[in-house]
Parts: sequence; structure tokens; C-alpha cells
Amino acid sequence: MSQTNKLKIFNDPIYGFITIPNSLVYDLVQHPYFQRLRRISQMGLSYLVYPGAHHTRFHHALGAMHMMQQAVEVLRFKGVTISKEEENALYIAILLHDIGHGPFSHAMEHSIVEEVNHEAISLLFMNQLNKEFNGQLSLAIQVFKGEYHRKFMLQLISSQLDMDRMDYLKRDSFYSGVAEGNINSDRLIQMMNVVDDVLVMEEKGIYSIEKFLMARRLMYWQAYLHKTSLVAELTLTKTLQRAKELLQKGTAIECSGPLKYFMEHKVTLENFSTIDLDTFAQLDDFDIISALKNWQYHDDFILSSLSKMIINRDLSKVKLNSEKFPVEVLQEMSAAFAKKHNLSLQDTKYFIFKGKIKNQAYSKDAEPIRILKKDRTIEDVVEASDQLNLKALSKPVTKYFICYPKQLSEI
Repeated sequence: MSQTNKLKIFNDPIYGFITIPNSLVYDLVQHPYFQRLRRISQMGLSYLVYPGAHHTRFHHALGAMHMMQQAVEVLRFKGVTISKEEENALYIAILLHDIGHGPFSHAMEHSIVEEVNHEAISLLFMNQLNKEFNGQLSLAIQVFKGEYHRKFMLQLISSQLDMDRMDYLKRDSFYSGVAEGNINSDRLIQMMNVVDDVLVMEEKGIYSIEKFLMARRLMYWQAYLHKTSLVAELTLTKTLQRAKELLQKGTAIECSGPLKYFMEHKVTLENFSTIDLDTFAQLDDFDIISALKNWQYHDDFILSSLSKMIINRDLSKVKLNSEKFPVEVLQEMSAAFAKKHNLSLQDTKYFIFKGKIKNQAYSKDAEPIRILKKDRTIEDVVEASDQLNLKALSKPVTKYFICYPKQLSEI
């Protein structure tokens, strides 16, 4: 009987060859839960702005694991003791950190499963996989939850300078073509060290860290919070809201079984069953696109209009401002749109709405990026840096927006 070779390699356009370190990781990659990530776009609907941004969560998870392999190698070289079990836990935790993302990643968070974020669903998937793999993921889950005594292990997975952020900045920059997001991940990893089980960055890497934080800020404004991506994602959320509303009123809605299941059932973290998890595991971008293609011909004006906006990329207009938009502006537009299309004022909220976006490249309230100075003292990167712009990057910048259909007159 032939044995499957489980020590596979993936050819990645950014790092070259990514190796699967062992048979357990191979089996996890092969699992249907993980293979679903091939059908979940990493940057949501950003491909409507950047046509190349069609890469997936599958790409990202493997890339983040590759970076973790590099980090483990560097830390061991510097004398940090990492056991085989701990190494494996790091690989599994970073590989599965985003497994709970729903269709179009962040675009549909809280839309399909209300009030449950993707991290919580990732943990549900990990616990289920742990049962299937006879407890082999227990240490990885402990690390992921921040319950393991060696703090640096969680910091490598989730912090202000982790493998997740390093890969998505480099990858999203590459696929979108936004060059400002590119970072020197090799140097950042080479500068890592551990002191008293806490992750630190050697002082000579400070300029690479500054570049990393600046790249993160620019990627948020230029890609993740780009106004067209923003309006596309909000329109998608509102389309699903409308479909749910119609379904609850008894109107026939055509869509896939898994999508209909979550539109008909209110699932919370407390009542998230194995059936819910298996149904969620069948959901991906194609369920949503297929539904939109059907809904654009629906009798309901709101549902069909919103679906057409996304399918044909004929999106609403967005205005950004540093100040809040007056309520009267929204009211005037709503009244005009309601009259033109014979809608109630309540229904115009699907087309005319406002909100705010926030960008903060570095938070002084969160786990800091610690700089190990030559005299072995440790300092927050903002204090250690001679760049004044790092202090500016740690202040949140808020912008207000208003969205409205193009046919309405300019504000």
C-alpha cells in the first residue's frame, strides 16, 4: 500500500518555497475546514479597487506559518529554548489563527453570525479539530488563548508585531500593488529575541520597526479603509440585512442551504453547536456571489438594487471628512431618494448612511513593542525611537463618512 508523502512544499510568490514541517500540520492543511480558506478572500471586496487582490486566507495562513518557522530558527540560534512540542504548537496556532473567517473575511464579520467575531469561531474550529486529532492541538489552543506561561509564544501569534501582521502587510501589498505596504520581514525576524519569556526587538532593528508601523498606517488608508472598499463592504452587509428582513417576513429568497441556515437562525457564541460549526464550514465567498447574482433579479427593489451595485461595481458615492456630517444632510437626501423611488424613509437607510473609520498604527494601551537596548534595558518603541512621527502614529485618526447613491445631487 502506497504511503502519502506528507512533507510537501508550496511555491509561494513572495517567499519562494514553503515547507510543511510534519505530518500533523499536513493533515490539518488537508482538512476540509482549512481547505475552505482557499475560497475566502483575504482582502474582502478590495479587488473592486485593486484588481490583483484576489489572494485568499489559505495563502496568508501558510505565509504566516512560514514566518513562524523562520522566527523559531532565529530564536533558537540566539539560545532561546523552544521544545519540539512548543514549536509545533506555534505552527498550529498561527496556521489556524484565521480559520474562523467567514465569506469575504472582515467584510461580513457579525453579518452572518451576529455578535460572534472570527477569533471566537477560530477557537471553536480548533477545539473541534482537537477532538478529531485526539488532543494533539491542546498546547496550540492554550497558546492561542494566552493561557501558556511563556508569554512570547502568544506575542509571536497575536501582538503589535506578530507573524500575522508581517505576512498580511507583505502579502496584501504584493497582490494589491500598494508598494507602501511592503516591509522587510526578514530583518524584523532577525532582530527578534526573548528576555524573561517576553518578546523583544534588538535596538538595531528600530528603523525596520518604524518602517513596519508606517507601512501599516499607509496600508489602512490606501487599501483596507479605501473609500470604495468601505462602501462595497457596507453595501454587502446591508444586502444581507435586507435578505434576512425579507426572509423573516415570509418572502422567498433564493440562496445556498448554509447561507439560508444562518439567515433563518440567530446563532450566538453560547448556543454555537457542532451543527452550526459544520454549516459555517460550508460557507464561503461563492455562496455570497451566487446569492447576489440571483438577488439582482428579485422583485424587491432594495435587494435587487443593492445586489446590482456589487455585481456591476456601480457603487454609491462616498464623502470623507474630518468633522461629523450634519444630520440635516442625511435627512434631505433620504427625503429626496424616498420620493424618487416611492420608498419609506426607514427603507432609505439601506442606501444613505454615515459612519466613521479609525486608523491607529500603534497603540500605547496594548501590548507594547519592546526594544532591547545595548545596555540590556527594555523600552517601549515610541520612547526608544528618535522619530517624532512614531508618537503621531500612536494617536488614533478618525474620519467620518457619508454614503449616498450617485443620482443624488452633490452635497
